[in-house]
Amino acid sequence: MNTETTPEALIEQPAAPAAEAKPAGLDARGLLQKLQEISPTFGEVKPLALRIDKAIAERFPELDRKVIRTAMRMHTATTRYLKAVEKATARFDLDGKESGEVTEEQRQHAAQTLKERFAEVAKRKKLAADAERERQRAEETERRKTEKLAQLVGKFGRR
Repeated sequence: MNTETTPEALIEQPAAPAAEAKPAGLDARGLLQKLQEISPTFGEVKPLALRIDKAIAERFPELDRKVIRTAMRMHTATTRYLKAVEKATARFDLDGKESGEVTEEQRQHAAQTLKERFAEVAKRKKLAADAERERQRAEETERRKTEKLAQLVGKFGRR
């Protein structure tokens, strides 16, 4: 019996199905879109009930838990969500019903995160504005230099 593996034998063997590597279903963005459609809590961007990921997993058993966790991180990191947490006192479940409270510590954390985020955005804008001013200064300097050279050539070039 020949146990050698030839290139032809490898081609003829069926490949392992790709679906086994990743369960069929939505990706994180698709899940968020679906949740925004079916849940007033997500649609209106209200603070989420603690452990809402378990309720989502029950409602969508075909989803990989990593997809749910990624979607929750994406959603809770948005500025709109952080602003909602900063101002809210209650948390909400998938059906839009109150389910717990937002603590003062959680509100302060959201406020601090927003403050840091806005400071970073302002810093980037300032750096961009400074770079633009420097670019304009360099262009103006170059324009003046070119103009001065043209004047000198005009004055001394004809003699």
